[in-house]
Amino acid sequence: MGGDANRNMPVSKDYPQLAAGPVGKQIHSIYQSRLRQFTDGGQYREQGLLPKLTDARANGSDWVKLSVYSPPDLSRPTFKDATSHKFKPTKVGESFGPSWSTHWFKVQLTVPKDMCDKEHLEFVWDANNEGMIWTEKGDVVHGLTGGGERTEWILPKAFRDGKEHLFYVEMACNGMFGNAAGGDSIQPPDPNRYFQLHTADIVAVNLEARALYFDFWEIGDASREFPGDSWEAHQAQQTANRIMDTFIAGNGSNKTIAECRKIAREYLGDVDTHKVYDSDKEAIVTGIGYCHIDTCWLWPFAETKRKVARSWSNQCDLIDRYPELRFCCSQAQQYKWLEQYYPSTFDRVKKKVKEGTFQPIGGSWVEHDTNLPSGESLIRQFVYGQRYFESRFGQRCRTFWLPDTFGYSTQLPQICRLAGMTRFLTQKLSWNNINNFPHTTFNWVALDNSQVICHMPPSETYTAEADFGDVKRSVSQHKSLDQDHSSLLVFGKGDGGGGPTWQHLEKLRRCRGISDKTGLLPRLKLGDSADDFFDRLEKKVENGTELVTWYGELYFELHRGTYTTQANNKRNNRKAEILLRDIEYLATLATIKDSFGKKSSYKYPKKDIDDMWENVLLCQFHDCLPGSSIEMCYDDSDEIYAKVFTTGEQLLCDALSELGFDDEPKAGSKLTALNTLPWARSELVKLPAIASLPTYGLAHSNGPGVMEVRPLASPYSANIASIKEVRPNVYELRNAQYVVEVSDGAITSLYDISAEREIIPKGKKAAQIVVFDDKPLYWQAWDVEVYHLASREELQPSKVSISEDGPHRVSLSIETKISEKSWIKTVISLPAVIGNAPSAIEIEAEVEWHETMKFLKVEFPVDITNTEASYETQFGIVRRPTHYNTTWDMAKFEVCCHKWADLSEATYGVSILNDSKYGFAVAGNVMRLSVLRAPKAPDAHADMGRHNVRYAIFPHKGPLDEKTVRKAFEFNNPLRIVGHKSDTATSARQLPILPSQPLENQVGNSSARGCIESILNVNVPSILTSLRILGAPNLILDTVKRGEDDEDVSRGELPAKKGKSVICRVYDAMGGKSKGVLTWGGLKVKSVWKVNALEDEIEELSSQMLDVEGREEGVSGQGVRIELRAFEVATYRLGL
Repeated sequence: MGGDANRNMPVSKDYPQLAAGPVGKQIHSIYQSRLRQFTDGGQYREQGLLPKLTDARANGSDWVKLSVYSPPDLSRPTFKDATSHKFKPTKVGESFGPSWSTHWFKVQLTVPKDMCDKEHLEFVWDANNEGMIWTEKGDVVHGLTGGGERTEWILPKAFRDGKEHLFYVEMACNGMFGNAAGGDSIQPPDPNRYFQLHTADIVAVNLEARALYFDFWEIGDASREFPGDSWEAHQAQQTANRIMDTFIAGNGSNKTIAECRKIAREYLGDVDTHKVYDSDKEAIVTGIGYCHIDTCWLWPFAETKRKVARSWSNQCDLIDRYPELRFCCSQAQQYKWLEQYYPSTFDRVKKKVKEGTFQPIGGSWVEHDTNLPSGESLIRQFVYGQRYFESRFGQRCRTFWLPDTFGYSTQLPQICRLAGMTRFLTQKLSWNNINNFPHTTFNWVALDNSQVICHMPPSETYTAEADFGDVKRSVSQHKSLDQDHSSLLVFGKGDGGGGPTWQHLEKLRRCRGISDKTGLLPRLKLGDSADDFFDRLEKKVENGTELVTWYGELYFELHRGTYTTQANNKRNNRKAEILLRDIEYLATLATIKDSFGKKSSYKYPKKDIDDMWENVLLCQFHDCLPGSSIEMCYDDSDEIYAKVFTTGEQLLCDALSELGFDDEPKAGSKLTALNTLPWARSELVKLPAIASLPTYGLAHSNGPGVMEVRPLASPYSANIASIKEVRPNVYELRNAQYVVEVSDGAITSLYDISAEREIIPKGKKAAQIVVFDDKPLYWQAWDVEVYHLASREELQPSKVSISEDGPHRVSLSIETKISEKSWIKTVISLPAVIGNAPSAIEIEAEVEWHETMKFLKVEFPVDITNTEASYETQFGIVRRPTHYNTTWDMAKFEVCCHKWADLSEATYGVSILNDSKYGFAVAGNVMRLSVLRAPKAPDAHADMGRHNVRYAIFPHKGPLDEKTVRKAFEFNNPLRIVGHKSDTATSARQLPILPSQPLENQVGNSSARGCIESILNVNVPSILTSLRILGAPNLILDTVKRGEDDEDVSRGELPAKKGKSVICRVYDAMGGKSKGVLTWGGLKVKSVWKVNALEDEIEELSSQMLDVEGREEGVSGQGVRIELRAFEVATYRLGL
């Protein structure tokens, strides 16, 4: 039925009746493997495409005449200096070195007449090392990578006149990744590496053949990487084979090459210009050029300065040649180096920034580590970075860009928002070696509930080679497709610099062509900036897209050893941060004392403070502070920190002098202690070695500022701290709060007298020195792996002796042999209790360390049960598991902490304090402080030598509270004993040496207090006690400084603001919404504003000003009511 419907269908007259012959099915794998012959450099090279890429080549002294100047002593002279010297003849084939040396080549180039009319001429230079091409006038025009990478410079048209032209090549005797021996780039550098100059040619390039090379590359990738069951993959393979057949049939002539390109366009479309991106079809992948330059790593800081010039000069050139390129680069420090050392290149960059093609991004001074710097350091990374970008380019950054750092602190979203940034890019968590991070695009939420949009490029790299697979993976590895399917593809040579190449851009044009002409490949777009991408994301959220959330730290499950490696560097960082805090605080007070009627010519040392901060921020770069750089970098950082400390001590002396103090007490000085922390302290202090002074004094105050120091002399005082050997090799240390028993050098009992509680589990040993075998899978300086815990070895002491026998402090010295070359001497001390101030068991360790791949730690088993431990982080607390329930829990077997870690129950807890360490772990009830590592790559001598560290056991009743926070601050900020000048309004008479009486009875002694009050004349509010917080002990006044743009402070980078101001940064340390009063005593404050980290006004609080008389003992003057969210960081500007 219905069979007649097609009876009259026409029959093709062209379809042959007879078969012409057999046609077989193509064997897919054979025809696919054949494709490699066309562009392979092997046995079929001469029959393939590669020989056609070059039309002509000229070399030798007739065309390229070379001479060289080799600066002495590994110096890196300027262009002017280098070119003023005599050059001697040289030639291709000669070798230059050693490692890190510089050689300047004068190149006298003449283009042969038969090449002058060629379409495209390049100068190709390759010595397998980095270099830079300079014009005769001294401008950088091109960077060279070497080893076949970025070796060509397009010759100017003016060179085609047959005449000789002069330019220079500055050779750096290092590869892109330094000078490691044996091909493993993270091994220590070979100091005697030499590089042979093997190419210095003029080359005429066949641009059509070069274009066919990239056509064929991408079509071949499509045939291999598209799904095998897709027609697109099969069509790609057929197209590529047709190109080969056509090329062979035409003997590779230029005409044939044009025909081959025509075949390629059937699959790619027209890809020869940037207009390939002009179609209105939706693109879901945004390509961003980026050049990651490690500010130091496998090369020193000095080489980075040249890497910046090489890389960025190339990018300016590429932007001109490829209009679609949008290039972004972070790190204000690198821009500043370019501005200082390569001003003409900086001008080129500045022009591109103005045009919108070169984008400063990130907002920070360097791409810094975020685990180890203090909270204030993280703030300053943005303050200095954003101010630089604004002052030089008229714009701030809106996107925090940190692709290569080893984990991300929980408070970063809040700090980003305070610095004017709402989005964040990274990708490092793709390196996790235990768990797969589950998101690509999400809201990242800080401790205070602040959030930023975070995007982790699904191609899982910040140095994409712009291959077909990178574009494909931008969707296939996207983990947030349910919420948003867009992504960034960050491409360009990186780590050692370089950035995008013309090859990358050619490949990406073809990827876009495939998407439009054939399909299946995610559509890519170039021409938008990273900010454009994030703007679209924010708009989608505004229109209702709900992104998933991630609360808390982005813990990196790798590189955990960086919390410990290069201990001296980390110690310098901690000390420098504390020094800068004190300098800013005291210098601020010194410049505003005219509020108390004291006039002076003293100026806030803004330039010196800026220089110090910029140096400290530089050393917080993510391969410097974590300890993952070569030895040369730490030689550099040692010099940088030495300069910081020298400058800092002078600034401190100047500020103290202005405030009426002598920094170095002398015989007859009126001794006082200076408390720069914003709360009362009562402590035993060691007095300076001055005749007639006893060893210890009692320092006490009711707040910040000047503290009375009462020398403690009587050897017959009540035994408020005692020590004795109770059994052979068993010692008891006792004060009014604790009884400590030390057996065989370890604490076997720690008894809290008032709580009636034993803290050490029966049979366990605290302050026990342990060592572990430490051989990670590969990244020595970076990693420690979980299996190292199985190699635990307890170290036994060789000698234990009483080294101090009270009454004010008792100490036990313990000497322990680690190996034939290494030893550790620890001193366990217990101070006398002062009043009701909580005391701690303090331990000082001196270590001589010469180990290989070992890890030194100290253990503290405690009788506390909790599934979470608490760790200080920047401006807050991170709670992490003490168990291994899941792989996510187990992955945190080594974590980062700052000044303290704590394990507490509801009724009791123990904190471990430290003065310079960052690695920690709590497994069950064992708290473990990481002390030293001994990796051998990339620094063969990392951590070898003498080290000093202090740590303490601080038990406390009740759960974790502000007592731990304050005790850790005090432990890291020892009181400074200073002399007092007699002619100042705040001078103090040295108190008489106190008679024998218990220390707990001396604090609060009314006659002594009356004496000190009369001396200090507290009826006139003291500037040194003016700034503090009342009514909220969990609120920490962390920073006091002058306003960045105050007219008497400003250095002119940005417009100055009239008047004087004081900036006060406060944070909630415990995690609770809080109200308090920020008081300033007798300062004449006219206005109060809440501001952000960049000191932009947010909210005026002048209406909240009030009198504070009588709120606390010794407090007078005015203040302002403040209210903070849990873990909020708040900044206030007091207008004077």
